[in-house]
Amino acid sequence: MKSNWPIVALAVGAFGIGTTEFAPMGMLPVIAAGLSVSVPKAGLLVTGYALGVVAGAPLLTLPTGRVDRKTLLIGLMALFTLGNALSAIAPGYASLLAARVVTSLCHGAYFGVGSIVAAKLAGKGKAAGAIAAMFAGLTIANIGGVPLAAWVGATIGWRTAFAGIAGLGLIAIAALAVALPPLPADAETDIGAELRVAARWPVVLALLTTAFGSAAMFTVFTYIVPILRDVTHVSPTLVTVALVVYGVGLTLGNWLGGRFADRALTPTLIVVLVALAVLLLVFAGTMHATIPALATIFAWGVATFALVPPLQSRVMAVAHDAPNLASSLNIGAFNLGNAAGAALGGGVIALGLAYEWVAVAGAAMAGIALFLVLVARR
Repeated sequence: MKSNWPIVALAVGAFGIGTTEFAPMGMLPVIAAGLSVSVPKAGLLVTGYALGVVAGAPLLTLPTGRVDRKTLLIGLMALFTLGNALSAIAPGYASLLAARVVTSLCHGAYFGVGSIVAAKLAGKGKAAGAIAAMFAGLTIANIGGVPLAAWVGATIGWRTAFAGIAGLGLIAIAALAVALPPLPADAETDIGAELRVAARWPVVLALLTTAFGSAAMFTVFTYIVPILRDVTHVSPTLVTVALVVYGVGLTLGNWLGGRFADRALTPTLIVVLVALAVLLLVFAGTMHATIPALATIFAWGVATFALVPPLQSRVMAVAHDAPNLASSLNIGAFNLGNAAGAALGGGVIALGLAYEWVAVAGAAMAGIALFLVLVARR
């Protein structure tokens, strides 16, 4: 795909959102110690963010159907910047959780509306590739933004990390303002019709697939730092390296998912979900040794984000007559899976089970997603 500056600007916003979404996972022990709470309780910051995305997707998408898309996207990034600034100055756990929810409200609408805009800008037959290009910002965040935030959190403080992420929001606002053309909304939005489309069985099935596929990732990734620290026994520096390796895998997987989804959508989903389930089961064994763990983390990252473009494209296809709401709801479904996965992993830990069982639980989520794809195919 040729350089498309509006899509690059969308990717800049995605980079900021990806950084703030995943950064707490790399800082869980630091945040937990700083606020005098347990690691599983700190993990609820991930759950709270994800639930805020689920709520914010329809709440901000439906009432803004007539708003110019450029204006809307800039406004959403302004909300993102505010939430991260509030996180940086939060005096305690409850206020930090509230600030994370404020930050999360923009997430679903930004990626939902951004996916529609990217697909239109790319042209016919290139939708999945354009969506992948925008989501590349999110995956690249896991190479640069998230490891950097984890390092800043460990060496300077987690408040400084959130302040830096707020600065990313200002950069994204500027990029969107300069690169995006005016993007008037489509014909007058019929909220009732949009809701009826979202309630169709094929759309619901696609959203459920997204939720379980996402849960497969977050059941394990939410607790990746404690796993690396307490099971693999690596140094803080190698934890950062592992996060970068995972981010490289995400970026490669995102590109592969977009490339193959434009050619064969359902077969791509089946192959990737099988690979994801197998790799998470493998990780239950390889997490005990550094090199095998890093190799599995890379491959797991590839499989994880190879899912995103086909899942997003699938929902937009089955809900083609209400794409804005369905696209945003699918981002909400991703984050519902995030919340469920984080809670599931925390529940496994709270039961006193070994971290290996966290990986097994993640594999089970991938298996359920695969079953749903096969049901939809039939």
